[in-house]
Amino acid sequence: MRVLIGEDDPISRHLLEVILQKWGYEVTSCFDGLAAWSMLQLPEAPPMAILDWMMPGIAGVDICRKVRELPRSLSTYIILLTARGNSQDIVAGLEAGADDYLTKPFDRDELRARLQTGYRTIELQRTLAYRVKELESTLLRVKQLQGLVPICPYCKKVRDDQNYWQQIEKYVTEHSAAQFSHSICPGCYERIVKPQLVELYPQLEL
Repeated sequence: MRVLIGEDDPISRHLLEVILQKWGYEVTSCFDGLAAWSMLQLPEAPPMAILDWMMPGIAGVDICRKVRELPRSLSTYIILLTARGNSQDIVAGLEAGADDYLTKPFDRDELRARLQTGYRTIELQRTLAYRVKELESTLLRVKQLQGLVPICPYCKKVRDDQNYWQQIEKYVTEHSAAQFSHSICPGCYERIVKPQLVELYPQLEL
């Protein structure tokens, strides 16, 4: 899992790099908010980020807001790292778009647990996004008739993929979500139905 670290303090940044790499994460780091924001706008941006609240250029909390405005199907999981620990700051960070919150000095076990939570969330998002694409593709195939459909100009039957000829309504029903209800058009009524009715019921005025 790739993780972006945005931290202006060199000691804290190096400590995070060493810890995450030891845990098997692929780490990219930067020392200011402008660089972090640039990286998070890339199509191949890391799926997870640890951002310091206060950084030169753009604050981490402001980056959270900007990231949430990006038109993406999968958003970056952001852990906001800060020395602020009161409830108002926590609420403000989460409302800005952070997914989680970690106060300085951070506890390694807590950091690991929060990273694991982020990893599970990202994997779940990826799985759901894949399932949605699969479902959309399946529905598209079901609801649309694709390609040329051979139809007889005389009886109006169509030929399916197994070279069988069948009524067009049966073919369309099997290859789409459409359903048929039967009615008689005015032309067929005058040409076919009305003469039969007159023959059967000559006393009726049709």
